[in-house]
Amino acid sequence: MYVLKLYVAGQTARTERAIYNLYNLCNQHLAGNYEITVIDILEHPHLAEEEQILATPTLVRESPLPRRRLVGDLSDAERVLEALDLTSPSKHAEENEA
Repeated sequence: MYVLKLYVAGQTARTERAIYNLYNLCNQHLAGNYEITVIDILEHPHLAEEEQILATPTLVRESPLPRRRLVGDLSDAERVLEALDLTSPSKHAEENEA
């Protein structure tokens, strides 16, 4: 089970894009094997301080270990998949051909 926390700052276009991109990637690659919590640091600044969140949006993979962080709107699918330790279908094809 992937446990993910997405830290955002308010309801901005960048926030909406990050949420959409994260759910889209998880639906495609994790098939319901994930839990996402979206945390607005404007409403919960103490959580941002505890996690040392300096920029938003920030994605934190809590589980499986090790914890990982990724900052940005999550629009670069390959980068997000790499950060989550998932292999994209194109990489599977390349590995099988080698």
